[in-house]
Amino acid sequence: MPSTPDVTAHDDTATLSPEVRAELDDRYGRTRGRRRGLWIAVGVVAVALIGYFGWMTVAQSMDSVDVDNTAFHSVDAHSVTIEFQVTLRRGAAVTCALEAQDTDHGVVGWRIVEYPASDAHSRSFTETIPTVAEATTGLATSCWIP
Repeated sequence: MPSTPDVTAHDDTATLSPEVRAELDDRYGRTRGRRRGLWIAVGVVAVALIGYFGWMTVAQSMDSVDVDNTAFHSVDAHSVTIEFQVTLRRGAAVTCALEAQDTDHGVVGWRIVEYPASDAHSRSFTETIPTVAEATTGLATSCWIP
């Protein structure tokens, strides 16, 4: 019966010099963990950037103000009444710019109004604006937290 050769694992590279080992490692793409550290650093930076942009999105939306014009009524040739709703964070004061316009969309009256803080998330307001000519529309152009 023929004998089978002894196939035991042994490390031939243990007897190699460090220069030869480095050359073989470079040739076959073996590294000593440098890429792992690079990928960890890239992962940490990516998580930090995602966290930063996520927080900036939340922070901006917390101070946003949404204004919806609900109605306007021409009282007479020299005034218009505007009805609008403001949605903002609770406990914040709000300032709004109101405008009255004529048929050519020229501004014929305007006013800046300030409202105190409230616990309500959405609030409705009605304001009358004096005009220099007959207004055909009235609107709240913008609102902001002072």
